[in-house]
Amino acid sequence: MRQNSMKTWIKVCAGLLCVGTCALAAAQTAVKPEAAAAKPAYGAPVATKPEGDAKKPEFVDKVGGKELLAALRQGGHVIFFRHGQTEKDYADQADPKMKLSDCASQRALNDKGVEQAKTIGAAFKEASIPVGHVLASDYCRAWKTADLAFGRHTRAPALNFVKAEEYTKAQKQQMSKAITPLLAAKPTGKANTVLVGHDDVFEAATGIYPEPQGIAYILKPLGNGRFEVLANLQPQEWALLSR
Repeated sequence: MRQNSMKTWIKVCAGLLCVGTCALAAAQTAVKPEAAAAKPAYGAPVATKPEGDAKKPEFVDKVGGKELLAALRQGGHVIFFRHGQTEKDYADQADPKMKLSDCASQRALNDKGVEQAKTIGAAFKEASIPVGHVLASDYCRAWKTADLAFGRHTRAPALNFVKAEEYTKAQKQQMSKAITPLLAAKPTGKANTVLVGHDDVFEAATGIYPEPQGIAYILKPLGNGRFEVLANLQPQEWALLSR
């Protein structure tokens, strides 16, 4: 009887020892949730999750300063401007009450937007940058930016939005197909073509979101639907090219 009791006691102790050992091992290997993810290697990009659309890589200029100015003076480029700053930013193209023939129903340039356009025009004159065709969308804020900066414009519906706020893949392709021939067309003579349009349309063709309002992208048209984006400039930066 005593022998059986002793065997039973040994088994119980062994069981307790096993449980204790397993618990200790589990505690040593447990990792807090926030520490579980491995740190990225030094210099590696860190993934972020911003609100709204996924964040795209920031565009890096391929040319700038005096080199860019010299190239623009030679002509042969397409310069895309997003219209000047407006009173408020919302998708008026999706507003059923908005009419292209009625500027009062659209987003309007504010005082800063008007000043941006005038600053751009003055900088082009000072820097002797030749301008050929000036094309603008049918939206008042776009063609008014063109008029204030360059004194003229020709309407180009290919620069217009698709009338939606959230675009389908097909709608993005539609906007890209419309604007791409303008971005890829080589200017005639020694001049540069100016386009004044909108953010979503430009992004649809290039993958680059033009921000803030008033920003410009300089492209080298290659023909056959191809182009190379060379640089971008904000309104106040044009005057710095010739200094």
